[in-house]
Amino acid sequence: MAREQYVKQLDLLKESVFSLGETVELAFNDSMVAVIDLDVKLAAKTLAIEVEVDKLEGGIEASIFDLLALQQPMASDLRLVVSALKITADLRRILGLSMNIAKIPGKIEGGHIKPLTDTKKMADIAAYMLENSIKAFKTQDAELARATASRDEEVDKLFYAVWVELIEMMAKDTSIVSKATYLLFLIRYIERIADHCCNICESVVYLTTADHIKLN
Repeated sequence: MAREQYVKQLDLLKESVFSLGETVELAFNDSMVAVIDLDVKLAAKTLAIEVEVDKLEGGIEASIFDLLALQQPMASDLRLVVSALKITADLRRILGLSMNIAKIPGKIEGGHIKPLTDTKKMADIAAYMLENSIKAFKTQDAELARATASRDEEVDKLFYAVWVELIEMMAKDTSIVSKATYLLFLIRYIERIADHCCNICESVVYLTTADHIKLN
């Protein structure tokens, strides 16, 4: 009976991390739609998700403490607990960056200074990385984790291209500095989200192989 309860606790932990991942994924996707469309109402709705994430995160932390204190997991089970804790921390940081993105629409008036084509490409890749890093955790697929993390280079290249373009635009027209600065923040937030996805992928590889590796 004790063993059955232990297994249920581990399964619940996995499902809770997966639910947190789905919620954070929704927040990131909605924050990007809000900033591209300058949709203040959607931005406000997205910001409200933080309360739900706080509850999910609290539940995960409580489960982890219970498992460590009462069950003393070993070997692969201990790796699951450690990975879940690290992944939760990365998802929380992604949520924080998504909240920062959702605050931008309320600060930009009169439209963007340029089409956000490359910025959207960055966000699409980061969203792909987030979705698949979470999937890799759920399925414990180390190869998917490695393949997902490899997309980070594409995000970095787009980041530097957009960064240079915005700096050059500001140098030519100082009246756009305020709006351009928010876009600089935006691409930095997206780039950091991709980095945290790489961290999640590293945790998945550790969970499945016990290897500590750097993927970005």
